[in-house]
Amino acid sequence: MRYERIHPPAHLKDYIRHFWILESDCVDPLPKTFGPVADGCPGLIFQQSEKGTFYDQKNKKLPNIFLYGQTTKHTEINSVGKFSTIGIYFYPDALKSIFGFDAEKLTNSCIDLGLLSDRQGFSLSEQLLNVAGRHPAGRHSASRNGGRHPAPVVHQIELLSSYLFFQIKKNNVQTDETTQYILSQIIQSKGGISLKELRKNAQLSERSFERKFKQWVGISPKLFSRVCRFQASLNQLRNNNYDKLSDVAFENGYADQSHFIRSFKEFAGFSPYQYQKQSNEVVENFPQLISSRKS
Repeated sequence: MRYERIHPPAHLKDYIRHFWILESDCVDPLPKTFGPVADGCPGLIFQQSEKGTFYDQKNKKLPNIFLYGQTTKHTEINSVGKFSTIGIYFYPDALKSIFGFDAEKLTNSCIDLGLLSDRQGFSLSEQLLNVAGRHPAGRHSASRNGGRHPAPVVHQIELLSSYLFFQIKKNNVQTDETTQYILSQIIQSKGGISLKELRKNAQLSERSFERKFKQWVGISPKLFSRVCRFQASLNQLRNNNYDKLSDVAFENGYADQSHFIRSFKEFAGFSPYQYQKQSNEVVENFPQLISSRKS
């Protein structure tokens, strides 16, 4: 598979971490299974249906372009045949900032962004597919990052960027500085900060603290902290930065190794050992599963 990460334009850098491109090999059209893990961030996926499509674990076909919220439990996505996909990795509070609705509405779910844009008179899916038709796959264009990518991909990313910027201007939702402060403290501490102290520093009641965070991020501060702790432990595994599994558990604030394994399985669907053996993480937090059987 071919994977590439692309920086967002400057006017979207406060909302988007990066764009990503994932294309299957033409010589390998076999079905594939992916197992997204909890990462604390919403996102967007555009799949070019004429080159294959994604199905959820209930075998329901996913829309050509869909927006998804926080993922807090293991799920699987299956591809049929070869595929060509563009993804957007947002910051945790981007859904409300861009689209204006409470992020909690999309937690562990997704919406068809093509239908949403159609109701707005934008026809996003159609325009994205038309771009591919106007720019043959054999041609290449220079991107903002200085690289050269297939012309359709460059123009599709530009179109997606224009649509998102239009949404930001249209909804005119001011970024919540208190939520951003809380987010930054939890992320910097890798989920280890005292939420009670953080709430006091933010001068919020317990009820307001929970409500505001769920509106902007989609899950509670406690659950987001647990996801950050899981991500910190996952990074240690990725980098082989440990001698024993118990080291990863204790260094990330888990009570013991059993607690760490239970938490890891909750967010990744596998134990740490199984995850390393049965997944191939070409795209960060969107690994291809070598085997979806949890033995």
